Amino acid sequence: MSTIKILKKQNILLMSNKFTYPLLENAFSKKDLNEGIKVIKSGQITMSSETLKFEKKFAKKNKSNFALMVNSGSSANLLSIAAACNPMRKKYLKKNDEVLIPAICWSTSLWPIVQYGLKPVFVDIDINNLNLNIEDLVSKITKKTRAIMCVHILGLSTNMDKLRKICEQKKLILFEDTCESLGSKYNNVNLGNYGDFGSYSFYYSHQITSGEGGMVVCKNLEDYNILKSLRSHGWSRDTKFHNFYKKKFKNIDEKFLFINSGYNLRPLDVTAAIANNQYKRLNQFINIRKKNRNLIIKTLKKNKRWNDQFLFFESNKKIKPSWFGLPILINKKINFKRKKFIEYLNKSKIENRPIVSGNFLNQPAIKLYKLKTKGTFKNADLVQKSGFFIGLHTTKLSKFKVNYIVEKLLDIDQIK
Repeated sequence: MSTIKILKKQNILLMSNKFTYPLLENAFSKKDLNEGIKVIKSGQITMSSETLKFEKKFAKKNKSNFALMVNSGSSANLLSIAAACNPMRKKYLKKNDEVLIPAICWSTSLWPIVQYGLKPVFVDIDINNLNLNIEDLVSKITKKTRAIMCVHILGLSTNMDKLRKICEQKKLILFEDTCESLGSKYNNVNLGNYGDFGSYSFYYSHQITSGEGGMVVCKNLEDYNILKSLRSHGWSRDTKFHNFYKKKFKNIDEKFLFINSGYNLRPLDVTAAIANNQYKRLNQFINIRKKNRNLIIKTLKKNKRWNDQFLFFESNKKIKPSWFGLPILINKKINFKRKKFIEYLNKSKIENRPIVSGNFLNQPAIKLYKLKTKGTFKNADLVQKSGFFIGLHTTKLSKFKVNYIVEKLLDIDQIK
């Protein structure tokens, strides 16, 4: 096909208004879906061998000591907090203990803290990486501080060397919400492995997806067995506790021996099979997303209309990001255009999102639960006023698509 015909075809596509740029397209390969279909045909749909196989593979590749699959990343956060608060644990969190958490977070990074009677203490973010501001964090540590919930935003990270040192010195439990950053590394260590607990999500548009699904990782066998019991109703089955309680409570059917509180946060073998097959391509996805990101930014900055309308987040030498999306800040001089500009992107069918939740302290649920805040959160507020992100696809973007995205982004100058 000649260049002229290609251009005509692309123009027709635009004129017909069929072009869209979603957060992610072509999420599943035929092999991904076939792996799920195999499980459905087997009749063993609920959690079984496929889940165990994926857990083992994930732990090995992610270099985690233990990994436990759950039905979502939100459940992974809930289970992590539940295990840390469990009296079966030697060192456990208690009611009114303080947990530091960044002002930019997802709702289910926060709510398990509240649900377990802990007190969240909000920390501003570092505008360079969207993650915990270490200086603000240190200023808010008190005698009541017992843990830190670190939320890795869109593939980026705070200074994990400093954060880990603080946790060691103050004897704090560290949670890593890595739901948006599977595959990101700090000092060549996979994020999620610095803390006592790490959580991941396989929701649609994330680094890998099984539609739904999540994973919890931890460092020691005690936590792993508590997590396993809490995941499944508080049962003893398949835990190291089983034989002890079976001998002690001989009058109870050992198949239904409840030794703890619990939930049903189990995944399906169908989602495990799909996620397992996608996980093989994680590094491939990471590289393609990175190339697409760099191509969009490079093309923007080479355009004649470029006038520093946007700011981008760059990783430092210690961070090797696994980009979830392309986070963007609108230049302060024109950030008053954000609302109309987002509406324009939506009309242009370029799917976009706020950077996570914006400053979560501005959400109505904070007032509903009367959560207290101390200090100012100027960086989190700036991200809410100026920030948004667009997707990064796991297939190479054509020049046509890149040019379309760039032209629509630069149209911000036309908005009044």
